[in-house]
Amino acid sequence: MSEYLDPRGLSRRELLKRGTALGATFIVGAGFLAHANDAWAVESKALSPETMAAIIQVARDTYPHDKLADKYYAIAVKGHDDKAAEDAAHKTLMEDGVATLNSMAVATGASSYLAMGWEIDRVALLKQIEDSPFFQAIRGGLVVSLYNQKEVWPIFGYEGESFSKGGYLERGFDDITWL
Repeated sequence: MSEYLDPRGLSRRELLKRGTALGATFIVGAGFLAHANDAWAVESKALSPETMAAIIQVARDTYPHDKLADKYYAIAVKGHDDKAAEDAAHKTLMEDGVATLNSMAVATGASSYLAMGWEIDRVALLKQIEDSPFFQAIRGGLVVSLYNQKEVWPIFGYEGESFSKGGYLERGFDDITWL
């Protein structure tokens, strides 16, 4: 169960010590998530911090990349919170989708989707809802929002667009070493 804290007046050390861990993500106040090991945080405007934390995990389970930090997934799903702030139907879709995942997790003996310790178990739940509007909204948005972050391109070996650099033909289009 999460504990809401007023982060004002807390030192960084005290904030991290007193936060409630969801994996390595702390819910430290209404609308605020911070990560314990990495230097990132995300503020939610419309969705609850628990919903945002679950959506971040859904994103990681849908497009798993061990080399990508959670902050990239948080950035990728932040658009759902922005849309939920403007569209009550989208907020309901996100909150109800996470509630459904949580109830499915409880049926397996876990306390919530985030509390399921194994990725394979979480993915099994996602496969059961893969045709739902909730899952399709998350999955569809990630295709652009995750992979269009310039900070992740070097992790995948992508150098960016080539037009401004004269194209790929004269710049080593065939210099990949992994193929």
